[in-house]
Amino acid sequence: MSNSTSLVLGSAVTLDASANDITMDEQLLRLTQLTVNGIALGSIIALAAVGLTLTYGILRLSNFAHGDFMTLGAYLTWVANRSGVNIWLAMILGALVTVLGMLLCEQLLWSPMRAIRATSTTLIIMSIGLALFIRNGIILIWGGSNQSYNLPVAAAVDILGIKVPFFDLIVVALAFLAILGLHFLLQNTKIGKAMRAVADNVDLARVSGINVERVVIWTWVIAGSLTALGGGMLGLTEAVRPNMGWFLILPMFASVILGGIGNPYGAIAGALVIGVAQEVSTFLLPTEYKLAVALFIMVLVLLVRPQGLFKGTL
Repeated sequence: MSNSTSLVLGSAVTLDASANDITMDEQLLRLTQLTVNGIALGSIIALAAVGLTLTYGILRLSNFAHGDFMTLGAYLTWVANRSGVNIWLAMILGALVTVLGMLLCEQLLWSPMRAIRATSTTLIIMSIGLALFIRNGIILIWGGSNQSYNLPVAAAVDILGIKVPFFDLIVVALAFLAILGLHFLLQNTKIGKAMRAVADNVDLARVSGINVERVVIWTWVIAGSLTALGGGMLGLTEAVRPNMGWFLILPMFASVILGGIGNPYGAIAGALVIGVAQEVSTFLLPTEYKLAVALFIMVLVLLVRPQGLFKGTL
Protein backbone atom coordinates (compact mmCIF):
# COMPACT_ATOMS: atom_id res chain seq x y z
CA MET A 1 0.00 0.00 0.00
CA SER A 2 1.43 3.39 -1.01
CA ASN A 3 2.08 6.18 1.48
CA SER A 4 -0.59 8.34 -0.16
CA THR A 5 -3.20 5.60 0.18
CA SER A 6 -2.31 5.08 3.84
CA LEU A 7 -2.64 8.79 4.44
CA VAL A 8 -6.10 8.86 2.89
CA LEU A 9 -7.26 5.84 4.89
CA GLY A 10 -5.85 7.27 8.09
CA SER A 11 -7.68 10.55 7.49
CA ALA A 12 -10.93 8.66 6.88
CA VAL A 13 -10.57 6.74 10.13
CA THR A 14 -9.90 10.00 11.99
CA LEU A 15 -12.96 11.61 10.44
CA ASP A 16 -15.14 8.61 11.37
CA ALA A 17 -13.89 8.70 14.95
CA SER A 18 -14.65 12.44 15.16
CA ALA A 19 -18.13 11.84 13.75
CA ASN A 20 -18.76 9.15 16.36
CA ASP A 21 -17.52 11.45 19.13
CA ILE A 22 -19.85 14.19 17.97
CA THR A 23 -22.73 11.75 17.80
CA MET A 24 -22.10 10.52 21.34
CA ASP A 25 -21.86 14.11 22.61
CA GLU A 26 -25.10 14.98 20.91
CA GLN A 27 -26.79 11.93 22.40
CA LEU A 28 -25.55 12.82 25.88
CA LEU A 29 -26.74 16.39 25.41
CA ARG A 30 -30.14 15.18 24.24
CA LEU A 31 -30.42 12.80 27.20
CA THR A 32 -29.61 15.64 29.60
CA GLN A 33 -32.12 17.87 27.84
CA LEU A 34 -34.83 15.23 28.19
CA THR A 35 -34.03 14.86 31.89
CA VAL A 36 -34.43 18.61 32.41
CA ASN A 37 -37.73 18.53 30.51
CA GLY A 38 -38.82 15.61 32.70
CA ILE A 39 -38.12 17.59 35.88
CA ALA A 40 -40.36 20.40 34.61
CA LEU A 41 -43.12 17.94 33.68
CA GLY A 42 -42.70 16.12 36.99
CA SER A 43 -43.09 19.40 38.88
CA ILE A 44 -46.45 20.01 37.21
CA ILE A 45 -47.61 16.43 37.82
CA ALA A 46 -46.47 16.74 41.45
CA LEU A 47 -48.85 19.60 42.23
CA ALA A 48 -51.86 17.74 40.84
CA ALA A 49 -50.74 14.42 42.35
CA VAL A 50 -50.54 16.00 45.82
CA GLY A 51 -54.15 17.14 45.48
CA LEU A 52 -55.15 13.67 44.28
CA THR A 53 -53.43 11.88 47.16
CA LEU A 54 -54.90 14.30 49.73
CA THR A 55 -58.45 13.64 48.54
CA TYR A 56 -57.86 9.91 48.75
CA GLY A 57 -55.98 9.97 52.05
CA ILE A 58 -58.59 12.12 53.82
CA LEU A 59 -61.82 11.54 51.88
CA ARG A 60 -61.09 8.03 50.54
CA LEU A 61 -62.03 9.27 47.07
CA SER A 62 -60.22 8.15 43.90
CA ASN A 63 -61.14 11.22 41.87
CA PHE A 64 -60.82 10.55 38.15
CA ALA A 65 -62.11 14.09 37.50
CA HIS A 66 -58.93 15.52 38.97
CA GLY A 67 -57.25 15.91 35.59
CA ASP A 68 -60.23 17.77 34.18
CA PHE A 69 -60.25 20.16 37.13
CA MET A 70 -56.63 20.77 36.15
CA THR A 71 -57.81 21.60 32.64
CA LEU A 72 -60.49 23.88 34.07
CA GLY A 73 -57.83 25.77 36.02
CA ALA A 74 -55.80 26.23 32.83
CA TYR A 75 -58.81 27.52 30.88
CA LEU A 76 -59.87 29.91 33.64
CA THR A 77 -56.31 31.23 33.73
CA TRP A 78 -56.42 31.65 29.95
CA VAL A 79 -59.75 33.52 30.08
CA ALA A 80 -58.46 35.92 32.75
CA ASN A 81 -55.15 36.45 30.95
CA ARG A 82 -56.81 37.09 27.58
CA SER A 83 -59.03 39.66 29.34
CA GLY A 84 -55.95 41.70 30.17
CA VAL A 85 -55.12 40.28 33.60
CA ASN A 86 -51.46 39.64 34.46
CA ILE A 87 -50.63 35.94 34.04
CA TRP A 88 -49.70 35.41 37.70
CA LEU A 89 -52.86 37.10 38.95
CA ALA A 90 -54.79 35.12 36.32
CA MET A 91 -53.46 31.88 37.83
CA ILE A 92 -54.67 32.96 41.27
CA LEU A 93 -58.11 33.81 39.90
CA GLY A 94 -58.24 30.50 38.03
CA ALA A 95 -57.35 28.65 41.23
CA LEU A 96 -60.06 30.47 43.23
CA VAL A 97 -62.80 29.61 40.73
CA THR A 98 -61.58 26.02 40.45
CA VAL A 99 -61.75 25.68 44.24
CA LEU A 100 -65.32 26.99 44.16
CA GLY A 101 -66.15 24.35 41.56
CA MET A 102 -64.67 21.60 43.73
CA LEU A 103 -66.57 22.83 46.79
CA LEU A 104 -69.79 22.85 44.76
CA CYS A 105 -69.16 19.22 43.74
CA GLU A 106 -68.50 18.41 47.40
CA GLN A 107 -71.91 19.76 48.41
CA LEU A 108 -73.84 18.26 45.49
CA LEU A 109 -72.06 14.92 45.02
CA TRP A 110 -69.48 13.74 47.50
CA SER A 111 -71.06 14.79 50.79
CA PRO A 112 -74.39 13.04 50.03
CA MET A 113 -72.48 9.95 48.88
CA ARG A 114 -70.50 9.81 52.11
CA ALA A 115 -73.74 10.22 54.08
CA ILE A 116 -75.18 7.05 52.52
CA ARG A 117 -71.78 5.28 52.69
CA ALA A 118 -71.53 4.75 48.94
CA THR A 119 -69.04 2.13 47.79
CA SER A 120 -65.69 3.06 46.26
CA THR A 121 -66.87 1.65 42.92
CA THR A 122 -69.85 4.03 42.93
CA LEU A 123 -67.57 6.98 43.71
CA ILE A 124 -65.16 6.06 40.91
CA ILE A 125 -67.99 5.82 38.37
CA MET A 126 -69.36 9.17 39.52
CA SER A 127 -65.93 10.79 39.23
CA ILE A 128 -65.53 9.49 35.66
CA GLY A 129 -68.95 10.95 34.81
CA LEU A 130 -67.93 14.25 36.39
CA ALA A 131 -64.73 14.24 34.32
CA LEU A 132 -66.74 13.81 31.11
CA PHE A 133 -69.15 16.56 32.19
CA ILE A 134 -66.34 19.06 32.85
CA ARG A 135 -64.45 18.24 29.66
CA ASN A 136 -67.48 18.51 27.41
CA GLY A 137 -68.58 21.66 29.23
CA ILE A 138 -65.20 23.21 28.41
CA ILE A 139 -65.60 22.22 24.75
CA LEU A 140 -69.14 23.65 24.70
CA ILE A 141 -68.08 27.00 26.17
CA TRP A 142 -64.61 27.56 24.69
CA GLY A 143 -64.45 25.14 21.76
CA GLY A 144 -62.06 22.29 21.05
CA SER A 145 -59.19 24.17 19.43
CA ASN A 146 -55.86 24.85 21.11
CA GLN A 147 -55.43 28.14 22.97
CA SER A 148 -52.41 29.97 24.38
CA TYR A 149 -51.74 32.64 26.97
CA ASN A 150 -51.07 36.21 25.92
CA LEU A 151 -47.36 36.18 26.74
CA PRO A 152 -44.24 37.46 25.02
CA VAL A 153 -41.90 34.89 23.53
CA ALA A 154 -39.14 34.20 26.05
CA ALA A 155 -35.71 33.04 24.95
CA ALA A 156 -34.39 29.76 26.31
CA VAL A 157 -31.78 29.99 29.05
CA ASP A 158 -28.40 28.38 28.30
CA ILE A 159 -27.21 26.39 31.33
CA LEU A 160 -23.93 24.54 30.67
CA GLY A 161 -24.86 24.06 27.03
CA ILE A 162 -28.40 22.91 27.79
CA LYS A 163 -31.20 25.06 26.42
CA VAL A 164 -33.82 25.29 29.14
CA PRO A 165 -37.10 27.03 28.20
CA PHE A 166 -37.61 30.08 30.40
CA PHE A 167 -41.08 29.03 31.48
CA ASP A 168 -39.80 25.57 32.48
CA LEU A 169 -37.59 27.30 35.03
CA ILE A 170 -40.58 29.32 36.25
CA VAL A 171 -42.64 26.14 36.55
CA VAL A 172 -40.01 24.36 38.66
CA ALA A 173 -39.56 27.42 40.90
CA LEU A 174 -43.31 27.90 41.43
CA ALA A 175 -43.81 24.20 42.14
CA PHE A 176 -40.99 24.28 44.70
CA LEU A 177 -42.53 27.29 46.47
CA ALA A 178 -45.99 25.69 46.46
CA ILE A 179 -44.59 22.47 47.94
CA LEU A 180 -42.75 24.42 50.65
CA GLY A 181 -46.02 26.17 51.51
CA LEU A 182 -47.83 22.84 51.68
CA HIS A 183 -45.15 21.41 53.96
CA PHE A 184 -45.44 24.38 56.33
CA LEU A 185 -49.24 24.07 56.38
CA LEU A 186 -49.25 20.33 57.10
CA GLN A 187 -46.55 20.41 59.77
CA ASN A 188 -47.00 23.74 61.55
CA THR A 189 -50.66 24.74 61.45
CA LYS A 190 -53.69 23.55 63.37
CA ILE A 191 -55.59 22.60 60.25
CA GLY A 192 -52.60 20.63 58.96
CA LYS A 193 -52.42 18.58 62.15
CA ALA A 194 -56.19 18.04 61.98
CA MET A 195 -55.86 16.80 58.39
CA ARG A 196 -53.21 14.30 59.43
CA ALA A 197 -55.42 13.09 62.29
CA VAL A 198 -58.45 12.62 59.99
CA ALA A 199 -56.28 10.76 57.47
CA ASP A 200 -55.12 8.35 60.20
CA ASN A 201 -58.56 7.65 61.71
CA VAL A 202 -61.60 9.76 60.94
CA ASP A 203 -63.75 8.31 63.74
CA LEU A 204 -61.08 8.83 66.37
CA ALA A 205 -60.47 12.37 65.07
CA ARG A 206 -64.19 13.17 65.36
CA VAL A 207 -64.34 11.79 68.93
CA SER A 208 -61.28 13.88 69.80
CA GLY A 209 -63.20 17.04 68.94
CA ILE A 210 -61.81 17.73 65.47
CA ASN A 211 -64.27 19.38 63.10
CA VAL A 212 -64.14 16.83 60.29
CA GLU A 213 -66.33 18.88 57.93
CA ARG A 214 -63.94 21.80 58.27
CA VAL A 215 -61.07 19.48 57.42
CA VAL A 216 -62.97 18.27 54.34
CA ILE A 217 -63.44 21.85 53.13
CA TRP A 218 -59.76 22.64 53.64
CA THR A 219 -58.82 19.47 51.78
CA TRP A 220 -60.75 20.63 48.72
CA VAL A 221 -59.31 24.14 49.01
CA ILE A 222 -55.73 22.86 49.07
CA ALA A 223 -56.30 20.19 46.41
CA GLY A 224 -58.13 22.62 44.13
CA SER A 225 -55.50 25.34 44.51
CA LEU A 226 -52.58 23.03 43.74
CA THR A 227 -54.40 21.33 40.87
CA ALA A 228 -55.45 24.60 39.24
CA LEU A 229 -51.94 25.99 39.70
CA GLY A 230 -50.57 22.88 38.01
CA GLY A 231 -53.00 23.39 35.11
CA GLY A 232 -52.02 27.04 34.80
CA MET A 233 -48.33 26.13 34.73
CA LEU A 234 -48.96 23.38 32.18
CA GLY A 235 -50.46 26.10 29.98
CA LEU A 236 -47.13 27.93 30.19
CA THR A 237 -45.28 25.02 28.63
CA GLU A 238 -47.81 23.78 26.08
CA ALA A 239 -51.10 24.69 24.42
CA VAL A 240 -54.27 24.94 26.49
CA ARG A 241 -56.65 22.27 25.17
CA PRO A 242 -59.68 20.36 26.50
CA ASN A 243 -57.92 17.02 27.05
CA MET A 244 -54.65 18.30 28.54
CA GLY A 245 -55.50 17.19 32.08
CA TRP A 246 -57.09 13.91 31.02
CA PHE A 247 -53.79 12.83 29.43
CA LEU A 248 -52.07 13.42 32.78
CA ILE A 249 -54.52 11.46 34.93
CA LEU A 250 -52.57 8.21 34.40
CA PRO A 251 -49.20 9.78 35.35
CA MET A 252 -50.93 11.34 38.40
CA PHE A 253 -52.23 7.99 39.64
CA ALA A 254 -48.88 6.36 38.85
CA SER A 255 -47.15 9.04 40.95
CA VAL A 256 -49.56 8.57 43.85
CA ILE A 257 -49.17 4.77 43.80
CA LEU A 258 -45.39 4.97 43.43
CA GLY A 259 -45.02 7.38 46.34
CA GLY A 260 -47.52 5.64 48.62
CA ILE A 261 -51.24 6.41 48.49
CA GLY A 262 -52.11 9.20 50.90
CA ASN A 263 -48.52 10.48 51.27
CA PRO A 264 -48.11 13.96 49.69
CA TYR A 265 -44.33 13.86 49.91
CA GLY A 266 -44.29 10.45 48.28
CA ALA A 267 -46.54 11.79 45.52
CA ILE A 268 -44.02 14.57 44.84
CA ALA A 269 -41.13 12.10 44.63
CA GLY A 270 -43.21 9.75 42.49
CA ALA A 271 -44.20 12.56 40.13
CA LEU A 272 -40.58 13.55 39.54
CA VAL A 273 -39.67 9.92 38.80
CA ILE A 274 -42.63 9.54 36.42
CA GLY A 275 -41.95 12.87 34.70
CA VAL A 276 -38.27 12.11 34.08
CA ALA A 277 -39.00 8.51 33.06
CA GLN A 278 -41.62 9.61 30.52
CA GLU A 279 -39.38 12.18 28.88
CA VAL A 280 -36.20 10.08 28.92
CA SER A 281 -38.13 7.15 27.42
CA THR A 282 -38.42 9.12 24.17
CA PHE A 283 -34.65 8.69 23.81
CA LEU A 284 -35.34 5.06 22.84
CA LEU A 285 -39.08 4.89 22.19
CA PRO A 286 -41.48 6.94 20.04
CA THR A 287 -43.21 9.82 21.82
CA GLU A 288 -46.54 7.99 21.64
CA TYR A 289 -45.32 5.50 24.25
CA LYS A 290 -44.74 8.03 27.05
CA LEU A 291 -48.02 7.20 28.77
CA ALA A 292 -47.24 3.51 28.46
CA VAL A 293 -44.09 4.12 30.51
CA ALA A 294 -46.18 5.62 33.33
CA LEU A 295 -48.57 2.65 33.11
CA PHE A 296 -45.68 0.17 33.19
CA ILE A 297 -44.18 1.80 36.30
CA MET A 298 -47.59 1.82 38.01
CA VAL A 299 -48.20 -1.88 37.26
CA LEU A 300 -44.67 -2.79 38.32
CA VAL A 301 -45.07 -1.03 41.66
CA LEU A 302 -48.45 -2.69 42.25
CA LEU A 303 -46.90 -6.10 41.60
CA VAL A 304 -43.66 -5.65 43.55
CA ARG A 305 -44.52 -3.16 46.31
CA PRO A 306 -48.25 -2.35 46.40
CA GLN A 307 -47.85 0.01 49.38
CA GLY A 308 -45.53 2.28 47.36
CA LEU A 309 -42.03 3.46 48.13
CA PHE A 310 -43.08 5.41 51.22
CA LYS A 311 -45.58 4.94 54.00
CA GLY A 312 -49.04 6.00 52.80
CA THR A 313 -49.88 8.66 55.36
CA LEU A 314 -49.81 12.41 55.83
